[in-house]
Amino acid sequence: MNDIELRILVGMHRNINRIDKQTSKIASEHGLTFSQFAVLEALYSKGDMSVGEIREHILSSMGTIPVIINNLVKMKYVQRCSDMHDRRICRMSLTNEGKKIIQEIVPKNKAMIKKYLGVLTEEEKSTLLFLMKKVGGKINEETNTK
Repeated sequence: MNDIELRILVGMHRNINRIDKQTSKIASEHGLTFSQFAVLEALYSKGDMSVGEIREHILSSMGTIPVIINNLVKMKYVQRCSDMHDRRICRMSLTNEGKKIIQEIVPKNKAMIKKYLGVLTEEEKSTLLFLMKKVGGKINEETNTK
């Protein structure tokens, strides 16, 4: 790896860390941790999921998800339900209280991200998205689904 690749990698990490810190701040203003926000946001945007699906969606380690979910259940933001097709699988869903809190936080988080990326023109944002997909190997998936 030469200097440019390393600088790109460090730059990506720094930007993600800055955004995550701001998301953590927004979540904490509502009594949530970053991880709790991530679980609620996943359920809000994707619908009911199993614990494994949540873990995969938020890219968390397997050991921390049960603790996060247990705390969210205690806070009455999520509930456990049996899967209709396989009773061995526990599905998580938002409660009304969970929907209410995440609906308050998501717009604030989106506004923060929009402001953060506001230094880019729409064309630069499109180019950045294209390049991130290309680096991530998503270009072929994207063009095959259109």
